[in-house]
Amino acid sequence: MHELSEQEVFRRQSLEELRSRNIEPYPAAEYEVTAYSSEIKENFKDEAPRRTVQIAGRIMSRRIMGKASFVELQDSAGRIQIYITRDDLCPGEDKDLYNVVFKKALDIGDFIGIKGFVFRTQMGTVSVHAEEMTVLAKSLRPLPIVKYKDGVAYDAFEDPEMRYRQRYVDLVVNEGTKAIFIKRTQIFNSMRSFFNECGYIEVDTPVLQNIPGGANARPFITHHNALDIPLYLRIANELYLKRLIVGGFEGVYEFSRNFRNEGMDRVHNPEFTVMEIYVAYKDYNWMMNFTERLIEKVCLDVLGTTDITVGDRILHLKAPYRRVTMIDAIRENTGIDITGMDEEALRAVCKKLGIEQDKSMGKGKLIDEIFGEKCESGYIQPTFITDYPKEMSPLCKRHRINPELTERFELMINGKELANAYSELNDPIDQRERFEEQLKLSEKGDDEAMFIDQDFLRALEYGMPPTSGMGIGMDRLVMLLTGQTSIQEVLLFPQMRPEKSHQKEEST
Repeated sequence: MHELSEQEVFRRQSLEELRSRNIEPYPAAEYEVTAYSSEIKENFKDEAPRRTVQIAGRIMSRRIMGKASFVELQDSAGRIQIYITRDDLCPGEDKDLYNVVFKKALDIGDFIGIKGFVFRTQMGTVSVHAEEMTVLAKSLRPLPIVKYKDGVAYDAFEDPEMRYRQRYVDLVVNEGTKAIFIKRTQIFNSMRSFFNECGYIEVDTPVLQNIPGGANARPFITHHNALDIPLYLRIANELYLKRLIVGGFEGVYEFSRNFRNEGMDRVHNPEFTVMEIYVAYKDYNWMMNFTERLIEKVCLDVLGTTDITVGDRILHLKAPYRRVTMIDAIRENTGIDITGMDEEALRAVCKKLGIEQDKSMGKGKLIDEIFGEKCESGYIQPTFITDYPKEMSPLCKRHRINPELTERFELMINGKELANAYSELNDPIDQRERFEEQLKLSEKGDDEAMFIDQDFLRALEYGMPPTSGMGIGMDRLVMLLTGQTSIQEVLLFPQMRPEKSHQKEEST
């Protein structure tokens, strides 16, 4: 246990003071809430009959003026002023109760319940006049309350590492934080309603998998004791969703928690959320139209507009979006046409462009590096990059015109990939050959190459109809629509290194 500060010692003494007066600081009984701060203020009318309400929340500030006090109470909807007097709280009782309990034993951060009536103060502030007060929970640590001097904030809880580690404090004291996560939920709900209206089914697929398939990524490995087998946290849910298309579902989707044992930075967290959807009898051209309609709808539902400001840029997310082939994108940005190039020629291009490479990289990885280094960041307005070389897409159907390409697109917005989609490969023989090519890359040292999933191949051999699938990085979409530049800002609990103090406690 950490060493208690002077404030924490004082709060524990206050806790005992409450108990000594038979006031339970952590009562078990339900406290019925009948109104919330924002609704009370929005609906108040001076000429209306007196309204009695019962609210609950944290004490965020207070001004004690003898027999009367003003408290700012924060509930889940916002903040409201509470007017408290000694004679109302302690009518005919020991007046010392008010002095000891309210003035001394309660602190900023404590949860209280208030029953009283709504009124407007002489200063024009809609408030609640307290007639009863109930202690609901005692706070034993002081909140980092923001203070102001000459209109300038100081002592603010702004350090990113502290905010991410103690998100519970961040949510209490920084008003904008909660708004981000409310928008996040609204984004998910908007997508769900769009898919459900189309008749598609939300499903769940395994997080623990025998084979980490569906993407090129390094997995987390664990061990199942009862079965005595290694298992992997999923890197993608694609192969399971396609099994469901084989099984007869026409459209399925999942908001999938995925895990990749890779680096961390401002746009990557080892645990992240992807939405994947698969629809039978469709191709990637249909999916492009579907995707741009989806993004447009989400923007309108959540923001009320399709024009969003990101930094000093205005992004126009109203459909339709521009479409550019991968080869044309590389030609546009480098002046080099990579059409028909073999691995040796692509290595020469990388060298010419100053792009790092190693022996484990095949054609697909080299092309991906060229695009990532020289092209991706230039696509600010929504753009579909289409028709990827087949080496980059082992689960994607060959292009119907050029067999060296695949029917794939990625949606680029503000210089980053937001969505990835295919006309899905449903030829089991071709799929087996692609998996075997990936195995060769793995043997060359590519630790992100795909495993061969024999059960998935068996499923394809039973027959999968023409299908298009699409995935969206939900954390990146939330970043985009909330104006955040760091993925940690849109994850309630991003991955962090253990605190040194906690490591010491565990080792002793």
